[in-house]
Amino acid sequence: MSARAVRWLAAALLLVAAAAAAGAQAPSPLVAELAVLARRYHEDPRRLDTIRDALARDAADDPHPATLAALARAWFLWGEIRATSAAAKLEAYDRGREAARRALERTPRDAATHFWFAVNTARWGQTKGIVRSLFLLPTVQEEIRTILELDPGFTAVYALAGNVYLEVPRLLGGDLERAERMFRTGLGQDPRSTGLRVGLAKTLVKTGRIAEARRELEAVLAERAPTNPADWTMKDVPEARALLETLRERS
Repeated sequence: MSARAVRWLAAALLLVAAAAAAGAQAPSPLVAELAVLARRYHEDPRRLDTIRDALARDAADDPHPATLAALARAWFLWGEIRATSAAAKLEAYDRGREAARRALERTPRDAATHFWFAVNTARWGQTKGIVRSLFLLPTVQEEIRTILELDPGFTAVYALAGNVYLEVPRLLGGDLERAERMFRTGLGQDPRSTGLRVGLAKTLVKTGRIAEARRELEAVLAERAPTNPADWTMKDVPEARALLETLRERS
């Protein structure tokens, strides 16, 4: 073989190797599919089962951080919507935070990945019981601070922070004033986020401002272009209706 042919062969092999490396580093196409499904899962919630399992397979074959972060999100959604027992929810949130933790080892400054780690951890703790999971509270609080530092425009973190301040006992860091501030800041960024509005209403109830709370809940029910139609349908509307019924019984 001539020297020129050897050089051509070497160049071709380098190109093949580079293409293979690029393919190995690409996230699963399911990442984009999940982003769409996360807003439409109410149309067929069983699709959450399918995409969760497919993402788990892709993450096992090639653990790209974006694939792992999507898997963390899929486990969270499955725990919220599909799990039918506390044990199933705990397993889902635990697997979700583990997937996010693995992603963070490779992308430690990605705000979305920090969020999926934090929200899975927080929901695991809430499901387990606040008193029995107090050891996780500093982790969730630190993750919230990190997300706000990395990207103060990441609206979902204000729902997480607001709910932490709302649900945690005052002696352990709960603060209704801060909860309200977080929910209102998030709504300032996204007025059609009905999850934030439900959180604000719950805070207003706890501070005794029942008329204001009722207006927020009625706004959730009246929303015709929610940011997340799936969450609005499956979570926010049922919760708003239940809270309004509770307020009617109290009046």
